[in-house]
Amino acid sequence: MDEKKYCTAIVLAAGSGKRMGTKVHKQYLLMGGKPVLYYSLRVFEDSRLIDEIILVCGAGEEDYCRQQIVKKYGISKVSKIIPGGAERYNSVWNGLQETREGYVYIHDGARPFVDEEMIERAYECVSEYHACVAGMPSKDTIKIADSDNMVTETPDRSNVWIVQTPQVFDTGLIKKAYAVLMEQEEISVTDDAMAAEQISGTSVRLFYGSYENIKITTPEDLDIADVFLKRKS
Repeated sequence: MDEKKYCTAIVLAAGSGKRMGTKVHKQYLLMGGKPVLYYSLRVFEDSRLIDEIILVCGAGEEDYCRQQIVKKYGISKVSKIIPGGAERYNSVWNGLQETREGYVYIHDGARPFVDEEMIERAYECVSEYHACVAGMPSKDTIKIADSDNMVTETPDRSNVWIVQTPQVFDTGLIKKAYAVLMEQEEISVTDDAMAAEQISGTSVRLFYGSYENIKITTPEDLDIADVFLKRKS
């Protein structure tokens, strides 16, 4: 068996959560009496594979995260709490600059239902393919539309996946891709896999996440998350 690689989790918690319609950012809203952000941090904390957590939060929120989440809930693997940027890719880049050689798990802090099985599937996948993302086959038919909302294409549903996080990479590979990305004047990537695909030409492997691995974006998502949480407990 190959020697285990050093694994860093970058947890992104710098989003403003405008679609939630609350003054409190979505990652700090309470779910089951604890902040949404707590749940993914706890899973990475307890994982046998994760060695270190880098938490990326909104600028000016570092002390809040340190006192009210990391220290309060005993998340000892958090080695750094750093400010994010204006866009998600800025926050990822800030986090990547703090990583060491090995594998890096990039995860949205607003996805509270990542679990150890997912982390282990990701490790097996990245060990073989170097770049992989969590996702699930789409249950719905997907339509591609033009700027006038007219349907231009209906992809074969059997080939359509809904992409999630964590997205996991050889650290050196994704750092090089992001370094090139950050030099571009116009950036059009919406997830980390796109950086690997478009810039380094790397083929990205999908592995199974979970249909429960939802992102808390709207008030309805929080209602659904409460149901999942009660079922788990």
